[in-house]
Amino acid sequence: MSTALRWLIYPIVVVLGIAAIAIAMVVIILSLTYPNLPSLEILTDYRPKIPLRVYTADDYLLGEFGEERRAVVRIQDVPEIMKQAILAAEDERFYQHGGIDTLGVLRALHANLVSGGKRQGASTITQQVAKNFFLSSEKTYTRKLYEALLAFKIESNLSKDQIFELYINQIFLGQRAYGFAAAAQIYFGKPLADLTVAEVAMLAGLPKAPSAYNPVVNPKRARVRQEYVLHRMNELGFITDRQYQAALNQALVIRRDVSETPMHAEFVTEMARQIAAERFPDDVYTRGLRVYTTILKDDQEAAYLSVRRGVMDYDRRHGYRGAEAYVDIGEIKSEQDETLDELLLDFHDPDDLHPAIVLQADTRKIRAYRRGGEIVTISGDGLKFAARMIDEKAPPNKRLRRGAIIRVQTDEKNNWRIVQMPEVEAAFLAADPHDGAIRALVGGFDFNRNKFNHATQAWRQPGSSFKPFIYSAALEKGFTPASVINDEPISFPSAVTGSQAWEPKNYDGKYEGPIRMRTALAKSKNMVSIRLLQASGVHFVQDYVTRFGFAANKHPPYLTMALGAGSVTPWEMVTAYAVFANGGYRIRPYVVREIQDDKGQVLARAEPITAGEESLRAIDPRNAYLMDSMLRDVTIYGTAARASATLKRRDLAGKTGTTNEHVDAWFCGYQQTVVGCSWIGFDQPRSMGAGETGGTAALPAWISYMARALKDAPEAFLPAPEGLVSVASPGGSKGPAEELFYQENAPAELEPAPPVDQSSKPED
Repeated sequence: MSTALRWLIYPIVVVLGIAAIAIAMVVIILSLTYPNLPSLEILTDYRPKIPLRVYTADDYLLGEFGEERRAVVRIQDVPEIMKQAILAAEDERFYQHGGIDTLGVLRALHANLVSGGKRQGASTITQQVAKNFFLSSEKTYTRKLYEALLAFKIESNLSKDQIFELYINQIFLGQRAYGFAAAAQIYFGKPLADLTVAEVAMLAGLPKAPSAYNPVVNPKRARVRQEYVLHRMNELGFITDRQYQAALNQALVIRRDVSETPMHAEFVTEMARQIAAERFPDDVYTRGLRVYTTILKDDQEAAYLSVRRGVMDYDRRHGYRGAEAYVDIGEIKSEQDETLDELLLDFHDPDDLHPAIVLQADTRKIRAYRRGGEIVTISGDGLKFAARMIDEKAPPNKRLRRGAIIRVQTDEKNNWRIVQMPEVEAAFLAADPHDGAIRALVGGFDFNRNKFNHATQAWRQPGSSFKPFIYSAALEKGFTPASVINDEPISFPSAVTGSQAWEPKNYDGKYEGPIRMRTALAKSKNMVSIRLLQASGVHFVQDYVTRFGFAANKHPPYLTMALGAGSVTPWEMVTAYAVFANGGYRIRPYVVREIQDDKGQVLARAEPITAGEESLRAIDPRNAYLMDSMLRDVTIYGTAARASATLKRRDLAGKTGTTNEHVDAWFCGYQQTVVGCSWIGFDQPRSMGAGETGGTAALPAWISYMARALKDAPEAFLPAPEGLVSVASPGGSKGPAEELFYQENAPAELEPAPPVDQSSKPED
């Protein structure tokens, strides 16, 4: 062999020897490492952390709780265009390679060498599954080796579709969203099946860097990434040129407030969360529990809008208070300066009351910056509400000028107008009077501003809305709707009350002399209510009202009980009025129907009590019937006549309530299928202003809700029970021509009231 040939063969032998040694080392490493790789049980028995979800009774999502916002979806339920977008963005040869894409590695290596740095990765979907389930995110050669080995092991044990399904459900996509189904809801408020080509491309671009390409936080960078994914989809033949251009031109609507629930039922959702957490404390936020409430979607939306409209109408009646705050924009030169968005971060955006920064203000128009870069112009009618705060004579700390924070809203014609965050609070509660299922619950104007649930937690004076229970007690004592009581001023000296002298008055200061009990309730006559309580006995009535669910200690045995001086919650009032609506039975309101696990197995179920069982009877059926009749008169010709006139129904019943100094306003009432209670007032009790009665401030929300809740419900009335007799009604007042009485009662005028119970201590 020639010397030249030896010099040619020698390097080849050396290289082959080194390669053989390297291969031997790799084989040894693999033989030692591969058997010690983690078990794939976590993949084959996939149990992701699924949040607690709360639903309406008709299966609409109300909200979810958990560190990871996730919705698990089967691979066969993922739209083809979504799969194609992911493959185009992450791993176009997924269905061809065996876990490691050799061509992809070579392509990335070439790109990195040409660019002079590490700029392109080559991780396959299988490798990403391996990393997400088993490995850390550290960038070391050891971790990459384990990742590659795990990828081979995964590919040898699972099908491609199984691997793809794990990836689609497990990958983190920003905003606490894990998996594409969750991300579709969080970013677009849609299920996967409803996404457009442009939207799937936006989501498919997120895995590479969820924070950098987050369309909420970095819309411009997200747009660049989306365009890249669309280009790759077109290049690979997944979409046509026409689809490509259409997707590029589509303006995406991104949900900015990703924490908002799909429906406005935050107070209900929180109640359901507390119930579930108390029952299953250990893993309530990770095991995929599904809590089904009794709430009905249409009813809840009607209640939310009714409360909101009622509060905003009250707020407008009492005038504009001026700028909400001021921010320093002296250094800002451009109206699109990102600093403006940063200045608005401290101001909550409750539904349609958008915070905005005034850029320019005069008596003719205001220009303001809205979050996201929109410049709004308010003029004409849109300025009327705030006009006195634009004038130079307005108080300096309230005047609308450059840098002022205001609230803007669109009107019915889609024109901008100035509004304000209301200070007053409100609550609304509606239930089925036959089994207590809560149909709608609104605990306050805005949950994110004030999480106190006024529907269940606020103890307030009920005012005249408590009178029906005084009247019901009087019926038990032998009075009838035709009993005549003297509506004249009454006073109690300190010697009688044991305290200070008390001289109660009717709300309007007018007195009608002898008046039927039926008419007195319709007109809410205070003097008659006091005389009925006095004649019935305060201790008897205090005990009697507990039949409706009221706590005796919240209603001291004084004559002031006749005017609603005790304490109640809207929840209690709904429970109590349901007794009149269902014919005399005490039901127990409930808001959670059942709790299921992630597989649909029922873990807990409510056991409601239903009206009709005599063991639940609270009052005599004749009493309930007569009270129902009198309470319907309240809505036909009494203090709530607006209800029947607006809704064009005669089967509505209820009672207004207004406390001293207009601190609380109520309307509680019902139709045979639904009982509801509306309340409005300030958290720190103070007057809402002259004229803000139950009929003015609270009744409109009740009417608005009932208009929707009773839209298709026919008129319905309680059937007359046995044991009632009918006689001609005395003339001279509104009401039925004939009056009904307990059979054992003789219709007669009320005799002069007995002396005041000496144990009573009436107070102002």
